[in-house]
Amino acid sequence: MCRIAGALRTLLPLLAALLQASVEASGEIALCKTGFPEDVYSAVLSKDVHEGQPLLNVKFSNCNGKRKVQYESSEPADFKVDEDGMVYAVRSFPLSSEHAKFLIYAQDKETQEKWQVAVKLSLKPTLTEESVKESAEVEEIVFPRQFSKHSGHLQRQKRDWVIPPINLPENSRGPFPQELVRIRSDRDKNLSLRYSVTGPGADQPPTGIFIINPISGQLSVTKPLDREQIARFHKVQQYTLIIQATDMEGNPTYGLSNTATAVITVTDVNDNPPEFTAMTFYGEVPENRVDIIVANLTVTDKDQPHTPAWNAVYRISGGDPTGRFAIQTDPNSNDGLVTVVKPIDFETNRMFVLTVAAENQVPLAKGIQHPPQSTATVSVTVIDVNENPYFAPNPKIIRQEEGLHAGTMLTTFTAQDPDRYMQQNIRYTKLSDPANWLKIDPVNGQITTIAVLDRESPNVKNNIYNATFLASDNGIPPMSGTGTLQIYLLDINDNAPQVLPQEAETCETPDPNSINITALDYDIDPNAGPFAFDLPLSPVTIKRNWTITRLNGDFAQLNLKIKFLEAGIYEVPIIITDSGNPPKSNISILRVKVCQCDSNGDCTDVDRIVGAGLGTGAIIAILLCIIILLILVLMFVVWMKRRDKERQAKQLLIDPEDDVRDNILKYDEEGGGEEDQDYDLSQLQQPDTVEPDAIKPVGIRRMDERPIHAEPQYPVRSAAPHPGDIGDFINEGLKAADNDPTAPPYDSLLVFDYEGSGSTAGSLSSLNSSSSGGEQDYDYLNDWGPRFKKLADMYGGGDD
Repeated sequence: MCRIAGALRTLLPLLAALLQASVEASGEIALCKTGFPEDVYSAVLSKDVHEGQPLLNVKFSNCNGKRKVQYESSEPADFKVDEDGMVYAVRSFPLSSEHAKFLIYAQDKETQEKWQVAVKLSLKPTLTEESVKESAEVEEIVFPRQFSKHSGHLQRQKRDWVIPPINLPENSRGPFPQELVRIRSDRDKNLSLRYSVTGPGADQPPTGIFIINPISGQLSVTKPLDREQIARFHKVQQYTLIIQATDMEGNPTYGLSNTATAVITVTDVNDNPPEFTAMTFYGEVPENRVDIIVANLTVTDKDQPHTPAWNAVYRISGGDPTGRFAIQTDPNSNDGLVTVVKPIDFETNRMFVLTVAAENQVPLAKGIQHPPQSTATVSVTVIDVNENPYFAPNPKIIRQEEGLHAGTMLTTFTAQDPDRYMQQNIRYTKLSDPANWLKIDPVNGQITTIAVLDRESPNVKNNIYNATFLASDNGIPPMSGTGTLQIYLLDINDNAPQVLPQEAETCETPDPNSINITALDYDIDPNAGPFAFDLPLSPVTIKRNWTITRLNGDFAQLNLKIKFLEAGIYEVPIIITDSGNPPKSNISILRVKVCQCDSNGDCTDVDRIVGAGLGTGAIIAILLCIIILLILVLMFVVWMKRRDKERQAKQLLIDPEDDVRDNILKYDEEGGGEEDQDYDLSQLQQPDTVEPDAIKPVGIRRMDERPIHAEPQYPVRSAAPHPGDIGDFINEGLKAADNDPTAPPYDSLLVFDYEGSGSTAGSLSSLNSSSSGGEQDYDYLNDWGPRFKKLADMYGGGDD
């Protein structure tokens, strides 16, 4: 164990050297001139350029640190420039002469001042003997390194990859990427190896400065280094060492050996404060907006990322006396996010210049000569936006007497536009006016009455009437605001008092009770009580039968003046006068029921409820209801009788079960009689049923329609129908035909029906008009009207 400890002691100097492995940058101070320090930047590239490949870095000297520069490329389709000046390929393409030269522009965002620099790209020459010889000048580090024997003993073999420090001058002119060192393993002949680089400057902020070819192990720098920004880059946080201890003075033949693993973790201390990347940061914010980020503050810290020694804490040290801004730290990027926490008014503050400071979460280590914090300024511009117009005061209260006539100008209710630097017009509209009493001029905001103001209106609460108006500007976008006008209505004596209650009862004699009354006045003091009560002079029976006594300013007592008054209902007029100026009086009617009373003074009449509970209006309403009910009953009875009569008439015309009249059908062809043709006699029957979708009311089917389906057998008709029914039927049909000259030939006289079987009448086939026409007198056809004139001329014309 002692030998192992001794071996560790011998390794401590080596470990100290390992911890100092870094990329050093040294330089000298030069005079500062704003712009590109070079006229032409050059870069040597391979033939194939890949999308996103870093090509070179163009340096822009920002002497005062206040300029905010934006880069552009003259060939934006092929090349782009980041904010840090790194030039990248936008797309993949083979490098040719047409891409050999282009320009990079830098423009100040505020002053619009512009600078330019030329960039030349050249192809990497093919490998020749000379080029191979030149490339041999680049240091090649082979791992593991072999050591020769010393003093007859085999020395240890280094197995860890520890690259010695590499020194670079700052502000190198390139060309970039500039090769630094080539790393190679002795196993690359037998194995397929890939190389990568990690740490600050590679895949940690600031990223992209160092790159390595994954196949050849060529380590390169992509842009000039600035020692004043970063003086050292440091290829680890932890070292893993395998230590071998051998006795017998390390004799491999006789000595015994063993190995141990030593894991050395480098703990970072806060020996570097955060530093702002610019002296001034810029941002802007729309007015009245909160919880938005207006600027990003970026810092660099050379300590281990995501440790308390690296994490930055920002604070505002000046320029924000009202506390409208706050700065939060982004845990991933360590940036400071300047946020608005209180609304800002453009008309009050158009710009803020904040002084900010950044420091680490833990204090700097002892003995560090750097200041513990870095400071910068943040210039925040406030953007003017269209704001809502506002009424002042809101609500606006005015006092007016009720009863003002329409057309009276009450007040002017205008809104203010907070956008003093915008030329805008405001127009006014009415938003809420429950009683529709007011109107507002859309230009000047004058409010005028369009109806009489009434304090006793149900829209007035606690003597106050509320109306809401809208003010809208013509900005982009248009904004609006609302204002409430409260009108406190002063009472005037515009309501006469009324007696209360309006109905009462008393006994036929003055004793044992009286009637207590008061007055109801919708006005308020001093236009209400105290009230004066009196009885009118006319009719004379009022003062003869009644007397009224005032109890106080609000109550009076009505009593019988005579010893006896017959039971009944009496209307007693009472004059009530209020205390307004001028006073207002009214004759109010008190309906008094005089009744017989018991010893307790209670009415004992049977009709007490009717007399006391129902007024004249209620009685009239009851009578009207009774009359309407009787009319409805009468109309219903008339309708029932009329329906029965119509039913009887239809039943008389055609009754499918009892009708015994003939059925005459229209035929479309002429020919011989029944003996010459084989007719289906069932077609002569009148159907009484049809399909459900074509049902016709009974007795309404036209008899000249052709039946569409077979008909059921009809019952045998009676021997002789009642002669009165047949006669009435014929007479009604005759009248209908005579009075309707436009009726078609198939009028109501053609409505017949099938006679049924078993009739006592002879067959119609035995009739012969040619043989029997001469034996009959057809002159009576002339009496049947114009419908039978043709038949009368044919058969009733005598010998002609």
